[in-house]
Amino acid sequence: MVLSFNTKGQSAAPAVGMPILNNIERPPVVLPDLHPQIEPVHFADHDLEADLSPEFLAPGRRLTPRPTFLENVVNPRDTPSTLRRRNSSELIRYFHGPRDMNQHTKWPIVFRMHGSVLPKLIIPLIFVALWSTTVTVISKYVYNLGIDNILLTVTGLVVGLSLSFQSSTGYERWASGRRYWALLHQSSRNLARTIWINIAEREGDLQKEDLLEKLTAINLILAFAISLKHKLRFEPDVGYDDLAGLVGHLDTFAKEAHDSQRLVPPEKSFWKSVGEHLSLSIAESNPRKLIKRAKKPLGHLPLEVLSHLSVYINECISNETLSQGVYQTQAEVVTGTESVLDTPLPAAYTISIAQITWIYVLVLPFQLYGSLSWVSIPGSIAAAYVILGIAAIGREIENPFGDDVNDLPLDTYCHQIAQELDVITASTAPKVKDFTAHEDNLPLYPLSKEGYMGWKDRSVEEIRSALRAKVIANPTPINGSSRTTLGSTASAILGSSRQCLSPCA
Repeated sequence: MVLSFNTKGQSAAPAVGMPILNNIERPPVVLPDLHPQIEPVHFADHDLEADLSPEFLAPGRRLTPRPTFLENVVNPRDTPSTLRRRNSSELIRYFHGPRDMNQHTKWPIVFRMHGSVLPKLIIPLIFVALWSTTVTVISKYVYNLGIDNILLTVTGLVVGLSLSFQSSTGYERWASGRRYWALLHQSSRNLARTIWINIAEREGDLQKEDLLEKLTAINLILAFAISLKHKLRFEPDVGYDDLAGLVGHLDTFAKEAHDSQRLVPPEKSFWKSVGEHLSLSIAESNPRKLIKRAKKPLGHLPLEVLSHLSVYINECISNETLSQGVYQTQAEVVTGTESVLDTPLPAAYTISIAQITWIYVLVLPFQLYGSLSWVSIPGSIAAAYVILGIAAIGREIENPFGDDVNDLPLDTYCHQIAQELDVITASTAPKVKDFTAHEDNLPLYPLSKEGYMGWKDRSVEEIRSALRAKVIANPTPINGSSRTTLGSTASAILGSSRQCLSPCA
């Protein structure tokens, strides 16, 4: 991603986009349009189309109060980690994630590579192959290095318990991360729905102010989720495409510490890229380096967004229109996800498990040669793949908020929240009479197809008798026969009086 910025002795041509910072000491930072132009849709209402610029129109899309999620303005997946792969090949992107939940493959699970740890085990398995070959050749032609395989039983038990502990701990952290994001998803829905429905809009010109204030508060709900995603991925800036339009107007530490250089992915050498794909520790970069190199305090953007949201909600609480506990769930999610991120498996366990695993793998050829001879080479490789693979899975899912294939798809979760908030704000809060007294409302369906007005003309006793008949006439269905006899059963129960339900389903 290329940004327009000015530094000492350097200048860049201004890009067309949305300014996110307005600072007297520093020129505004502008985000360019990263996506190709899309032809706007044509509405029947020409005035509506004339009022909207082409960049806010996308084919097949409903108008949204968050234009930052339209296709030709922003891509919610354009984080620094994904920008580094924008121009990469499909093969490289195949081994990166998180996994797209909307994609489906018919390949048998045993043959799938997307999400497999096999690419990360190529170098270790090659080393095991060379090691087992060396041991076997020496044992065959020089000196027999074979030992009693009793160690397989003794050390195998220890290795199994160690790997089981590591895997269960890693999965527990992965499941905890998913649980906290599910809680955030639920609280975002509830809070947005409560704000949109419960906060009354005043009459006259004040109605527009109330409407825009509610939309701003709902945007902050989305901004909280997106800022939390970036924080969990150690991305401390505010200039990311999916975040700039939501928090650029807020007074935050991250805004004051904004640095355009953090948004530009650094160039990598060929060997470093290969090493990262093969999960070589010497090629891995420190994920917190952007935070460590910051020259100004970065603050805590999710909590700062939540503080702005709290100001709006506290005003509503004073009017007794909202419950305070509604937005406290967001703070609980921040604490929970940070505890998952910042509390890895103790180093003593990690180091010891890695050492025990490799000792077991390296001793395998000595124990297998006596009974398998040359077959000990593929046998050692297969055993190493099983053991090292389980260990690699445990390490990969230990941090569920990264960009590995098996990590949680946080971009998808944030996009789902945005879409659901759009659905909530797409229409005004309905009035009770609008849907209860509607002519198509069938209160006693499927027992009766009579509408609301028909039942309104009857007495309370008749309605309650019909409700009782509905239970008796529709017992637990057996082979679907109860639904076909619903009308005759109801008529038999209610008799020929006015309580008879007509017409019946």
